[in-house]
Amino acid sequence: MAKTIPRIGSRKNGRIGSRKNTRRIPKGVIHVQASFNNTIVTVTDVRGRVVSWSSAGTCGFKGTRRGTPFAAQTAAGNAIRTVVDQGMQRAEVMIKGPGLGRDAALRAIRRSGILLTFVRDVTPMPHNGCRPPKKRRV
Repeated sequence: MAKTIPRIGSRKNGRIGSRKNTRRIPKGVIHVQASFNNTIVTVTDVRGRVVSWSSAGTCGFKGTRRGTPFAAQTAAGNAIRTVVDQGMQRAEVMIKGPGLGRDAALRAIRRSGILLTFVRDVTPMPHNGCRPPKKRRV
C-alpha cells in the first residue's frame, strides 16, 4: 500500500490566507497618483510588492466627486489603515500627477502617524516629447 503524502498547507490545517496577516512591514513606500478624475493610493514594501491600495472610486465616490480633495483624503486613509495594523512605522512618499488630491492625500498620510522619511514628486515631465494635438476650433 502506498503511503499518502501529508499536505503542508491544506485547508484542514487552517493555514490558507493566514500567511498574509503575519508579514510585518516596518518600512514601506506610499505611491499617490492624483489625476484630475481620480486619486489612487498604493502602499508597497521597499521591494515594490503591493501591500495595500485604495482609490477614490473604491471608497464609493462616483463621477466628478472622485477628483475632489476629500475623496483623495478618504482613499489615503483607507489604504494606510491596513498597513498601520501590520506594523508600518516609516514610509517614503512618491506623488505623481497634477490632480487636486495631491495635498489632501499627503495631509491624510501625515495624520496617520507614520514617520515620513521623504516626500518626492515623480510626475513625468516631457523634454519636449510628443507633438501636442491641434488647437480646438469652436
